[in-house]
Amino acid sequence: MFFATKVLGVSPVNPVLQLPAFCMPGLAGLAVRRWVTREGFADAGLRLRLRSEWRYYLAAWLGPACLVACTLWIAVVLGLWHANLSGPGGVLPGPKEALSLLGLMVVSVVLTPVYWGEEFGWTSFLRPRLFNGRLLPSTIVTGLIWAVWHFPLAFIGYINFSHVVLGLLVWTVSFQLQEVLLMWLYIRSGSVWVASLAHAGNNMVLSVVLGKYLDQDAGLGPTGPMLLSAVPMAAIALWIIVSRRLTPRELTRPTTPGRFTS
Repeated sequence: MFFATKVLGVSPVNPVLQLPAFCMPGLAGLAVRRWVTREGFADAGLRLRLRSEWRYYLAAWLGPACLVACTLWIAVVLGLWHANLSGPGGVLPGPKEALSLLGLMVVSVVLTPVYWGEEFGWTSFLRPRLFNGRLLPSTIVTGLIWAVWHFPLAFIGYINFSHVVLGLLVWTVSFQLQEVLLMWLYIRSGSVWVASLAHAGNNMVLSVVLGKYLDQDAGLGPTGPMLLSAVPMAAIALWIIVSRRLTPRELTRPTTPGRFTS
């Protein structure tokens, strides 16, 4: 990183530099499973399960767009954003917005293997090893670790908070809620690829669209979209937890190092 930024003059937010970092959690999980614990990958959630779990793939693909719609609606109700779209009356999406959204959704599918690097590391590998695999506490702590891992991005220009402490706090809450949703998709589908698709959608659909309309156009800054999108995410996360849908139906968890049971 130092050589690239200081010698080559590459921006620290350049995807060429970020890509290796995104892949590190997954590569670490692969290395430990293969050469340290030698437990193999039978329970790692690597199977696609496209035919049997297509509903969860659909939820992972459409979910970020639905969160965008809910968040923008909340912004309109609160008077924080005034729609200026190309659809009827300027308040509904027109062909321009629809094509842009669809394009971002397609890009999220293409970039799913990139976000596998994080999901295999955090959701598939780290989470089951915390609190003896107990789902709720291990999911919360995984979300916290995931958030802190991203904190340096707030100091290199990737995201600019006007109030850094408040911004990092809101960002952490957002990560926590996202981890609950990702964990639910992973547990129910039994495939880390479903969580990776949702993660890609979060970055390429939810963050990009809200950044455009609420950060740039409405001037709410990066904290505003995070706070507003936390409302529908919190509602879904609460439903998942209260209805006991965050259950180890598909996955196994570690009991002793290197050994798993069903």
